[in-house]
Amino acid sequence: MNKAVQIEITTLGAHGDGIGAFEGVPVFVTGTMPGDIASVTLGPVKKNGYNAELIKLDTPSKDRSEPVCKVFGKCGGCQLQYLPDAVYRAWLKARASMALEQHGFKASVVSDPIITPQKSRRRVALKVLKMGKGVVIGFTKKQTHQIVDVKDCPVTRLEITDLIAPLRKLLTVILPNRVQGELHITLTSTGIDILVDAPVELTLAAREQMVDFANTHDIAAIHWRDQGFLDPVIIRRVPMMDMSGVHVPLAPAAFIQASEEGERALVAEVVAACSTAKRVVDLFSGIGTFTFPLAKTHQILTVEGAKPAYDALQMGVKRAAGLKQIIAKHRDLYRRPLTGAELAGFDAVVFDPPRAGAKEQVLELAQSDVQTIVGVSCNPNTFSRDARILADGGYTLNRVVPVGQFLWSTHLELVSVFTKA
Repeated sequence: MNKAVQIEITTLGAHGDGIGAFEGVPVFVTGTMPGDIASVTLGPVKKNGYNAELIKLDTPSKDRSEPVCKVFGKCGGCQLQYLPDAVYRAWLKARASMALEQHGFKASVVSDPIITPQKSRRRVALKVLKMGKGVVIGFTKKQTHQIVDVKDCPVTRLEITDLIAPLRKLLTVILPNRVQGELHITLTSTGIDILVDAPVELTLAAREQMVDFANTHDIAAIHWRDQGFLDPVIIRRVPMMDMSGVHVPLAPAAFIQASEEGERALVAEVVAACSTAKRVVDLFSGIGTFTFPLAKTHQILTVEGAKPAYDALQMGVKRAAGLKQIIAKHRDLYRRPLTGAELAGFDAVVFDPPRAGAKEQVLELAQSDVQTIVGVSCNPNTFSRDARILADGGYTLNRVVPVGQFLWSTHLELVSVFTKA
């Protein structure tokens, strides 16, 4: 259509877009919030309405907050910095409610969200590009491959952001011109772990420079990955994560919860939900985020399909002391979900799958007699689908707690409790 119109934004959609209307048809506008009056260009009308491009804010909402990031609007992260705290909290809760209501659940099961603070994110994946004048390090602009150079990040731990400038200087010397890669930085219990992923074979001089960098900045470990080949350049201390007092080794760029605060919130909800259980199954267990805190008072069967994560958890089990019995299994739960018969005798199940959800496993859980099921999810849409399967199998969804540990973004995690009479 490509028609310029002026609209008033009245609400927020599931993806954080402001929603207004033109001739009775919804209009979705990224970067707007309720109370804004905006000039927009309407795109083609689709099933849900128009997707529009913001031309300008004619009258900004009086509630609009000033973004704290210098590259806000360019960087593809933290899309909702202009929302005041109360509006952002209400939207996170509504985001979970909307997904659940589409599958027949009442919004009343959703609790107020838990939101992590600024400067709390402990792992980042940054894009790197060597240009003639130096190295660009940052995040990509929304829906493009353009890298926005960053010098600071309001949501990331200072231990990480303080390294961006020296890393830029180091990689300017090491990377050939026009080479693009990724930089993974993780704050572990034993220090910073760095993985550089770039199609470059390291020279002896480059290795020596990286070793000097690690010693100067007290880096725990640096790995270089060249087209799949992982090269441990220097390991001064093995990167480890403290999982409720159990030290678990962490592979380069391995998954952990994005923040300590977010992890604590999720763990507290899971442990509380399983408090009356004796034997617990932890599915999609990763390196043991929920396994080890639960094992303080429960016997645990833990199942993980990714071999590096399973191996790390096993090493943690060997180091652990004072815990109940932990039995770990390496098994692909998408191809071989635990059956109802295998779940017999367990009092509670915790499952924390990837974004795709756990449909195959949930179909088996729905047919089981396990009294309590605790679901953790980073995707409200696939979670709601899986929750419907459990409800159709006789489970009651009692509680859903949204956890926003990607501050000002549209990403949302959920922890939920199901019971069967």
